[in-house]
Amino acid sequence: MTKAPTVDDVARAAGVSRQTVSNVLNAPDIVRAATRERVQAVIDDLGYRPHTAARQLRTRRSSTIGVHLDPYAGGISGVVLDRFVHALTERASERGMRMLLYAARTPEEEIARMGELLDGGEIDATIVTGTFHGDPRTGWLTARALPFVSFGRPWGEDDVAAPAHLWVDVDGAAGTAASTRHALGAAGPRIAFLGWPAGSGTGDERERGWRETMTAHGLAAPRWTVEEHVPAARAVVADALAAGAEVDAIVCASDSLAIGAHLAAVAADRHDLLVVGFDNTPAVEALGISSVEQLPEKVAAGALDLLMGPTGSVVAPRPAASGSAHVLVEPRLIVR
Repeated sequence: MTKAPTVDDVARAAGVSRQTVSNVLNAPDIVRAATRERVQAVIDDLGYRPHTAARQLRTRRSSTIGVHLDPYAGGISGVVLDRFVHALTERASERGMRMLLYAARTPEEEIARMGELLDGGEIDATIVTGTFHGDPRTGWLTARALPFVSFGRPWGEDDVAAPAHLWVDVDGAAGTAASTRHALGAAGPRIAFLGWPAGSGTGDERERGWRETMTAHGLAAPRWTVEEHVPAARAVVADALAAGAEVDAIVCASDSLAIGAHLAAVAADRHDLLVVGFDNTPAVEALGISSVEQLPEKVAAGALDLLMGPTGSVVAPRPAASGSAHVLVEPRLIVR
């Protein structure tokens, strides 16, 4: 059986001291770039992995980041968060970190669970998902001084010039703007928007991309509102088409809404009606519906960069300073 490489093996191969290897692993910012890159190359070549238990005793860190696992609710769009968590786990492992999944049904339950994990020394940081206006979790985390990044903005605040905390998000407005431009070129000027009730943050951003693009072209079209439910979306669009709504395309806030709109268009014999979704789930791919790809792998990488630095192997979050406390991922429109 081949013996696993040790810190001494890495130091010898890189021509540095054992302490320098330790610094590269635990405090990379204090090591000169050329030395850090040389040591990291040897670590990669040898396949060296720090011994987790020994490292925990030495540094008093758990080498673990917590992330909330949303309750299973069925539906179509939950696959995005599944991909995000999977990507986090892969990329954290590459940095010698582990992910700890915890479940909670409400923000209050999540706060209680995070408190247990923090008091037990089980996590060094956490990543919260699904932020919303007045989110109590972020204030609690700030008060407890537990390093964290949110997947979702601090809604209702100036999250760029005066950020309340570190955050990473997908630029929803850019996604729907790309969808609207595509629809204008491919279908015609009458582009409706099918979205959620106002006030959701994420939904408002996605609507903004459609609205600003239409306004820039001097155009106006219907804005239909519905909850996140395929049958409800189908009913809203079916009623609008039956009432004589003149639209060339529908830009949707999610794939669930897009599938509902698509089914309504087919039933109304409007096979020419272009529908564009948001999330690029396997369901819309199977139906041949264009959709915005959120790139959750890039979101995961951005979250870890904020918590650990671009090459760090320990939690060392950057300050929540103006302009540098966030990563905004531009999504990609997939045309079918």
